[in-house]
Amino acid sequence: MVHVYNCHPFASQQIVQVEQEPGLVCCGGGALFVVTTGGCKVEVFCLEKEGCPLICRFATMGTVRRIQYSTIGDYLVTIEEKNSATYLRVYTNWRYQAEEKARIGVRLLGHLLRGASVWGGVQMEIIEIPLSGLPVALACCSVKGDLLVACENTLVLFALRRQTQQNLPKENQQNLQSSWPNSEQSCSQSRGRTSCPNQDLSVLDFERSVILHLSKITPKQVALCGGYVAVQAELEVLVLKLEATTEPAAADDPSDSSKSADYPEDQSDFLLVPKHQELLGDQAKDCDVPVNVEQTGLEDRRRYTLSYVLFRRFTPEFFQGCGVEEMQLHSLQLYPMFIGNQSASVDGPACMFCFFSLPTAGYLYSLRGGVELLSAYQYPEKVLQAVLTDHLLHVITKNALQSFTVRCAAVAARVEDPYIDTTMKACPPCSLEVCALRMQLFIGLRSVCAYGCHVILLSTADTETPEETERHTQRRSLELKEHNMLTGIFLAVGIDPATTPALENLLSRPFLTRRWATPSPKEPSTVGHGWNLYVVDTVPPLTLYQEMVEYSQRYAENNPQGLSLRHLLGEAHLLLRSSLLQSSEQRQNADGARKMAAQTQREELEEAFRQNCAQLGDCFSRGCQKDCHLALPYYRMSGLSVTEVISRNRPLPGSPHTYGPGFLFYLKHFLLEETDQTLSQEDADEVARIFGQSEPSMLVSVCASPCMMNVDAAAALQILRCWEDTAGVSVPLTITMAAMMLRLGDLAQYTELMERHAEMLLVYGFIEEPRLLLHGGGGGKHAQVCPTALARQLADSQPGLLVAAMVALHENSKVQLEQADHVYKELGCENSLQVDFWEAMLMASSQDAVIQELLFRLASVYIDRLTPGAAPTKHKSLKSADDLISSCSHYGALYPWLTFLNPVQTSSYQHWEALHKLQSLLCGPSLPVDAVAPLLESLSEETLWGFSLHLLCATRRGHYGSSIEQLLDRCPQAIIAYANHQLQDKHMALWWQKLLPELCSRTRAAADNSILLGALKETLVVVAMQTSPAEFLELIPDDGAASFFLPHLLTCSQRHLLA
Repeated sequence: MVHVYNCHPFASQQIVQVEQEPGLVCCGGGALFVVTTGGCKVEVFCLEKEGCPLICRFATMGTVRRIQYSTIGDYLVTIEEKNSATYLRVYTNWRYQAEEKARIGVRLLGHLLRGASVWGGVQMEIIEIPLSGLPVALACCSVKGDLLVACENTLVLFALRRQTQQNLPKENQQNLQSSWPNSEQSCSQSRGRTSCPNQDLSVLDFERSVILHLSKITPKQVALCGGYVAVQAELEVLVLKLEATTEPAAADDPSDSSKSADYPEDQSDFLLVPKHQELLGDQAKDCDVPVNVEQTGLEDRRRYTLSYVLFRRFTPEFFQGCGVEEMQLHSLQLYPMFIGNQSASVDGPACMFCFFSLPTAGYLYSLRGGVELLSAYQYPEKVLQAVLTDHLLHVITKNALQSFTVRCAAVAARVEDPYIDTTMKACPPCSLEVCALRMQLFIGLRSVCAYGCHVILLSTADTETPEETERHTQRRSLELKEHNMLTGIFLAVGIDPATTPALENLLSRPFLTRRWATPSPKEPSTVGHGWNLYVVDTVPPLTLYQEMVEYSQRYAENNPQGLSLRHLLGEAHLLLRSSLLQSSEQRQNADGARKMAAQTQREELEEAFRQNCAQLGDCFSRGCQKDCHLALPYYRMSGLSVTEVISRNRPLPGSPHTYGPGFLFYLKHFLLEETDQTLSQEDADEVARIFGQSEPSMLVSVCASPCMMNVDAAAALQILRCWEDTAGVSVPLTITMAAMMLRLGDLAQYTELMERHAEMLLVYGFIEEPRLLLHGGGGGKHAQVCPTALARQLADSQPGLLVAAMVALHENSKVQLEQADHVYKELGCENSLQVDFWEAMLMASSQDAVIQELLFRLASVYIDRLTPGAAPTKHKSLKSADDLISSCSHYGALYPWLTFLNPVQTSSYQHWEALHKLQSLLCGPSLPVDAVAPLLESLSEETLWGFSLHLLCATRRGHYGSSIEQLLDRCPQAIIAYANHQLQDKHMALWWQKLLPELCSRTRAAADNSILLGALKETLVVVAMQTSPAEFLELIPDDGAASFFLPHLLTCSQRHLLA
């Protein structure tokens, strides 16, 4: 379906003052090229200036049959005829003819003679390209400047080369620069990515890179762009992708060249109607058109690989005003589109489109990122030619120029921005139905081409080209042949067609003709009826957008929820997107005043874009349930505040309309997300009323939103109570009501509501709606959060509930550890409740990384609390050391020997608690001692409790020998308890290898030390139980008293005998 809108895409038109009747027309690089009738002279006009003044004119070497211009390289290429021979020629440096310089260089492809090398930069040069076959069509690549030439069954690709001149005299360089006053404007690529070849003093040349052999398709028209090759026959279109690679190419499949249909030998008298086919992407290789690649490049050592992209075959059909024989394809075009800061010299185009047309319908395909049909244009009457531009598709009929919208911007937007089609951003779909704009009437249109905002039309009145006359002559001979053949068939079976009028009428139609020609011939006119060459300027996109907006007001007044309004605003949106893409390129390549103008234009486009997004948001906010979700991204892109959106959607007094589903969807997402916007009391109260009436189940989330901080607590409480009466009591609803009571200052009612449910149920309520405790955090791990008034109240009155809730939120991925730390810092509890939170987290968490982080933090806190001069805290920990030991596996039971080292009384309870918790962590299995040891250096070993911590570290590290020595020095009464606990299993040998010699040595020095003597006896008991008598004898010191050691030796011997 094609929508029709009475918008004016054309601003003005002017007639180009051409002296002779134009035959062929093309444009590009700011210039219009006109080949006069007879085809031996080219006139060039400037499109960028008022009145299109003449730039230059020059003669060609033959009659021009085809002409094409390439912006890259600023060259013209023609197919010419002379003396019944066909030539392919390239005209470079043609702009120098404006200086009326008669010198012209002529050379063959690849032959840079000395004279041509010197003068090639300052004179027009004609390059003649020899071909083995007759050229029938040609195309230039708008990205690289390469040339594609189609012969009867081959396609020849010529790569553009620049031969830098090394011997150009300095005076010629000066002439070169001075003779191009408009070079920057005229020679720069239409997308602003390359400059004139003469500016870098180079000579253009071409290299024959690759030849494509086509055995089953006869090219009528070709297109080339960015490695894509398109071939158009009468009813077939084939798109290929050529890619260069340094890897050796695989051997060609010989079966490709031998594939042929089993047609009868004599096919001249039969009509073979092909079936309709559309093969996209990888399926296109299944078409019956084999293509063989022949590598021909000499300098270019790369190998080219070929892949099929698209194949489309049409079946001839009848159409009103267009016979079967007239159903031929035309207007093949490959159209690139760049996005952002892409450069053609570095990056290929982000999007590639292919357009071709029948007289009755046009087809636009997207080729990159998956081949798909974007739009099918159904024409109201027979179309002669079409041309695709950034914003519009222009088509001509015999008497009118009409423009259709295109969907290129929709594809480019999705390539450029990955957030399209999310809740963040939106864009009308690529499948949006196209629309036709107001047509402009002309007389006898014959051809159309476009450059920038200029559409060039050639019109003639009832004239016929020589090609048309020739085709009509061929058609008449074929019709006569088939009529005689069918008449003979009927006579052979005894039927005379002359006696049956219906049969005679049937035979008068061309049924068996294999070649479909153009309309029924008219007698060539010997008298000219006039001609005109028009340059029609399209209106600026912003002006067309404004007209579309004005036009949409009619739909808004009649049916604000209608699809036509939405469609028209979608068309305006795509128009602005396309203009923004184009303005990015213009601003990137402009300088000085033009850059300032481009920046101003872009700001105007961006403002219009925001307005359009707001209008689309209004449409979807009131629309049906199916598309209501699109209101959210469009309102976001509009930049409107939520207050402005509410005012735009507020129903008028007395209006039967209520808030639309799209607006509610937008409002819901706005309130659920963390933003910096805060509603005024009036807006917040209105939002509460809206959800109280339309979606009361969302009231808890609405009231918990930080945007609703200014809501009237009494009014909100009344709405919540009404919902509680309807839906019943729930924990989140109760907490929300308690929060409102807290804002009203009614602590008694607050306490009553909080005591309705057990503490664990309240924790579940906070899990369901975390924003009752915390605001922020929607931006991820590093987003800041802050506590609510309810959280501050819990920190004072119910710290255990706050800690339990924070642990639950962390374990349910509602808050990160760093965010929780920030919350406690905001509450002023970083050295009290925060430590309780870490201890509770250590009990609940199962993530190893979190556990290690918490162990280090807690050990640091405990050490800080034990450091002399640490300020005592009045806060009593929620969990004592004994509680943690019994409930958390990371806290180990205190080693028995620590009781000898721990003081009975300390300066404070907090000091004693911190010591026991730190000792418990060191006794546990999880704390990495090496990470904590540097922190313990701040604690002195002068006190026994300080010494105990260092001794624990040394023991955990396996330094038992030094630990035994230190313990005997500082607290010998603890040595047996230490040895009984630590020197077990694989460390049992340390009893007689280290402990026994140490005790013997120290006892010898202090014989009256009862503690050491008792420890020695206990050690001998253990050694006697673990060693043999011989080993025991070896361990007894030489100067030892026999009476002291003999009982232990006897015990050892008796145990050995029993064993």
